[in-house]
Amino acid sequence: MITKTDKRDRSTLFRNRLAKAAELKSINQSELARAVGVDRSTISQLLSGRDARLPNAQVVAECASALGVSADWLLGLTDRPERPGDVLNATLAVTEAARSSADQQITEWHREAAGYKIRHVPATLPDILKTRDMLRWEYGPQMGRTSDQAIGATDDQLDWFEQRESDYEIAFPLYELESFARAEGYYKNLPVDIRLAQIDHILTIYEAHFPSMRLFLFDARQVFCAPVTVFGPLLAVVYLGQNYIAFRETSRVRIFTQHFDRLVREAVVDARDIPDTLRRLRSEIS
Repeated sequence: MITKTDKRDRSTLFRNRLAKAAELKSINQSELARAVGVDRSTISQLLSGRDARLPNAQVVAECASALGVSADWLLGLTDRPERPGDVLNATLAVTEAARSSADQQITEWHREAAGYKIRHVPATLPDILKTRDMLRWEYGPQMGRTSDQAIGATDDQLDWFEQRESDYEIAFPLYELESFARAEGYYKNLPVDIRLAQIDHILTIYEAHFPSMRLFLFDARQVFCAPVTVFGPLLAVVYLGQNYIAFRETSRVRIFTQHFDRLVREAVVDARDIPDTLRRLRSEIS
């Protein structure tokens, strides 16, 4: 059933919202009249409430444009004052991505989500758990970004985790860890000493911070996930390689959260079994 709004009520709502938007914009009647292209008396009449009639569509549109709000909001058709394009920009953003965690944007997102649980699916091994030698091996060949930047950013990220009461859940495929230990695929020609030290490093950090930090290994043949980080209920960020796609709309963030939780439920190596798995792989290297 469609509910119609009385024209006098809509006129009152329009007048109140027009006045509110003008106040927030710090624009007076004369300035608004010039921006809209009408006489000051027209704006004065719209704001006075002496006439229950609404202005024509052109005036409504120009008022909305001048005040940076949507015409639908002025007319009471929506409770969101943002224009459609502004709403989209607020809920979905695409930004450039660095190859490593040496990215100011990542740091800002972590700061914004302080106190919330962070859910993370990395592209390779988690940067927060990598040794300096591992970071140098991995990021050294990059153009335009040094391994020292990646090392500094990783240190900052670990410090951030240690100083705040935030849980950090990380899920990634079991084959990623096995490929690393065996120097296969992406990790081909990775020296033995770096692999051994890397596993020892993960063990040290993990045992020091469990259960605030929890790792889960899933079977990529059963479930899949692109590199993504969910910053509490605030946003979910998908890593595409050269760009991040950041989602802020609540229902979309919830979808990513639910998918991550599925990875945790179907993990073939649970958080409590991570140390034993790491020691087994280390023994295979030795």
